[in-house]
Amino acid sequence: MLVKALIFDLDGVIVDSTPMHTTAWERYLKSHGVARNSVRSRMLGLHNDDVVRNFFGVDLSPADIARHSAEKEALYRELIGPRLEEFLVPGIREFLASMGGIPMAVASNAEAANVDFVLERSGLRPYFPIVVDGYQVARPKPQPDIYLKTAELLNVSPLDCLVFEDSGVGVRAACAAGCSVIGVSTSTSDLSGVAYIVRDFTDRRLQGLARIRMEG
Repeated sequence: MLVKALIFDLDGVIVDSTPMHTTAWERYLKSHGVARNSVRSRMLGLHNDDVVRNFFGVDLSPADIARHSAEKEALYRELIGPRLEEFLVPGIREFLASMGGIPMAVASNAEAANVDFVLERSGLRPYFPIVVDGYQVARPKPQPDIYLKTAELLNVSPLDCLVFEDSGVGVRAACAAGCSVIGVSTSTSDLSGVAYIVRDFTDRRLQGLARIRMEG
């Protein structure tokens, strides 16, 4: 495989946000008197609209879904903001800096406000001229739309893209798009379909990617 572009999920790949998202959801649900059973498994990798329905029911109006989503994510940003640096996945800064001129993008089911917050606050935005969130496609992960759109914006075939994902939902989306996938086990090690799994970006197996030669 000749890798022509790298695509990164955000949560669990760039920032190890699952613990803080879990805390934010638990606090938000408690404030609304909603049972807090299996919060982590009911949110991991999913589009926020689907997470809201998981907790508050499928009959919510679009306005109520949007309100719950926005309020919870505002709480998440409030919680993680002062501690963002400690939640960045180890080695991510150095890895991105080592990639030279390889085109890179973010493709995340997260809300645009969260994506912008993390990339801007961490100073990683310059590495990602292309950012696609789950609200920019008709069908978010686990459907392949977000990776197909990101590859199109990168002007490369999905077959030439290498994706970093931390959830089964994301892996299914990337594989369905035809991308190759490296799993990042910040959230789970159950990542069938990936080329291999790393704990973070300090894994020595990733060093070879810095020597990828661009076609032409």
